Amino acid sequence: MKYVLLLFIFSHSLLYSQKRTKVDSVAYYSNLVAENINNNKYKEVLFYTQKSIDFCKKNNKPEGEATQTYQLGKIYFDLKLHTDAIEILNKSILLFNTISNKPNKKVADAYYFIGLSYMAKKKYTLAETSISKSEEIRKKLGIRDKANLINLQKGILSKKRGNTALASTIFNAIIVQPENKVATNTRAETLYQIGTIEASAKRYNLALNYFNRALELNKKTKNLDQKSNLLLAISSVYDKMLDKTTAYTYLKQHLNLKESITLANDEKLGINDYENFKETQRLQENIRLEKENKEKEKSNKFSKLISILAIAIISILSLLSLSLYKNNIIRNQTNLLLKEKNNELIIAKNKAEEASKARSEFLSTVSHELRTPLNAINGITHLLLEENPKKSQMHYLTSLKFSGNYLTTFINDILEINKIESNKLEIEYINFNLKQLLGDIQNSLKEIATINNNKFILKIDSAVPENLIGDPTKLSQIFMNLINNALKFTNNGTVSVIAKLRSYQNDNAIVYFQIIDTGIGIPEDKLKTVFESFSQGSVEINRKFGGTGLGLTIVKKLVKILGGQIKLKSVVGKGSTFSFELKFKVDPKPIQIKSKIKNYDPEIFKNKKILVVEDNKINQMITKKMLENKDIECAILDNGEDAIQILKDNVFDLVLMDVHLLGINGTIATQQIREFDTKTPIIALTAISLDENREMLLSFGMTDVITKPFVPEDFYTIIAQNITNS
Repeated sequence: MKYVLLLFIFSHSLLYSQKRTKVDSVAYYSNLVAENINNNKYKEVLFYTQKSIDFCKKNNKPEGEATQTYQLGKIYFDLKLHTDAIEILNKSILLFNTISNKPNKKVADAYYFIGLSYMAKKKYTLAETSISKSEEIRKKLGIRDKANLINLQKGILSKKRGNTALASTIFNAIIVQPENKVATNTRAETLYQIGTIEASAKRYNLALNYFNRALELNKKTKNLDQKSNLLLAISSVYDKMLDKTTAYTYLKQHLNLKESITLANDEKLGINDYENFKETQRLQENIRLEKENKEKEKSNKFSKLISILAIAIISILSLLSLSLYKNNIIRNQTNLLLKEKNNELIIAKNKAEEASKARSEFLSTVSHELRTPLNAINGITHLLLEENPKKSQMHYLTSLKFSGNYLTTFINDILEINKIESNKLEIEYINFNLKQLLGDIQNSLKEIATINNNKFILKIDSAVPENLIGDPTKLSQIFMNLINNALKFTNNGTVSVIAKLRSYQNDNAIVYFQIIDTGIGIPEDKLKTVFESFSQGSVEINRKFGGTGLGLTIVKKLVKILGGQIKLKSVVGKGSTFSFELKFKVDPKPIQIKSKIKNYDPEIFKNKKILVVEDNKINQMITKKMLENKDIECAILDNGEDAIQILKDNVFDLVLMDVHLLGINGTIATQQIREFDTKTPIIALTAISLDENREMLLSFGMTDVITKPFVPEDFYTIIAQNITNS
């Protein structure tokens, strides 16, 4: 019989080797296994399962090998070959754990069947350990498909250890559950176990009740092993009740059923079939070991060769050791030199950082100090233009005004870059309306568009939410710089500003912006450097169009601060496209838009009394003259101490307070004034430096801020607004 099975395996192997490319697969073998299980041909079941495992090994399919090994262990369990089942199922667990340490349902099932196999072998401690591991993995996975089965096995183990009270509690917890919650086979087995406990306690009628209920359920499950146990248990109870006739009847049924079960199992897999299969496995294992031994022999020969080569290399290295020793001394000396150089580099780095800081502070100081005389230049120019100058003087005054405005813009750009590089620029998170913001920018730049005969188009996606939370001031700076550039470098063309909604989820909106022009474009070799400070397309462009070369630097840095990245595409003669996207929070509340006075009524200034606190004589003169031109009564002071005292005794409609004063500065003076006067508007006059910002000045009690050098219309508008509000 042994040689017949070997011949069968050999012929099968030959047949499949000819068709291997067509049929070899896990699915193919699994179908054959299922077909033979249905036909009760377990010799073929074992053969094809092993073929599937070998296929997975050969084709490097570790997950398939683990799954098929688990299936082989389950087949051994079904055949009641519990020793083999335990060995193979443990092997499958090891394979699954090699693939991944994460919990796995098949690993949980493997532990469960190992536990049942140990119970069949009456090794209850090992059984309890395996059942517990299965339950633990199932809890981690959040599955409860075998919860009642596991509890049933726990109850059986408790009963085997003599703890019938705990066993009864577990069994009763299963029985009281609704019928649809407990599988019929599990309920029948539970009733049988409770019956055995009642029989042990000599409560025979109660025991028979449980056994008969279990027997009734068994008709549905057709579990022959369970029915055999029930018949034997009922026979035993009747025997103890001295009803020998009934006991004999049930015992006879048990013996007949037991005999049929044995015959059925023998039909599944005969003893010779099982031994032949194991012999085949042993032969394959011997072939594998023989192959490994040959490989080890080759490896040993190779190791000997390596050893010989190693000895030769060691000999050579020994000869080189002296030179290496000398090289080591040289290396140590080199390392010392490198350490010294490294220290020098650290010192140089620190000096560079100090120089950068000094440069930043210097530029900030210079830009701040330039504002005061620049305010005088712009102010006097404005006053002269208002006094009806001669036609011959208009050209000079207009040029002077243009130069002053240009210099103001240049200084503002330097200060803005310094703030960004010094990390002193903070992001605001306030409500604003994007459509209104872009509309206001469009209105303010219409005049520039008209000068170059450009069409200025604004396209805003209707899906963009009305109320956004972000930093509208920095966003305005970005758009003003980009749109100004587009209008400046485009003639008789089109400048388009586009805003599209990219996504809107969980009150977060991502908006994509594009500024497209049909202007002169940027050469390809300048695309990477155009965002650098003081950089422009070329010297000719700088001479023709002017500009500081700082606008795009500011734009790039501001977009980065707001969480975006600006991109540029450009073709010479066809135009440029700047694009970026930013993320905003969406506020469900409507925005309360504060109306600003733009076209103020000059009548509002008449008979108003304003106190000017300014220590610069020229600025005193300019400010007083500008106020008097609007019929405003003006009082001048040059220090904060006098301002505090005069406001205690007099009433003014408004105070213009210079921030930098001799003695106590304007912020401290304002703070002390607010102790006794909280209503009079106090507007800061400041050439804002690197360490100053609007929020800081307002925190001292100031009502508003006018930046030097101030634009006359802005100067009058802010005063008009604060007088009206007060």
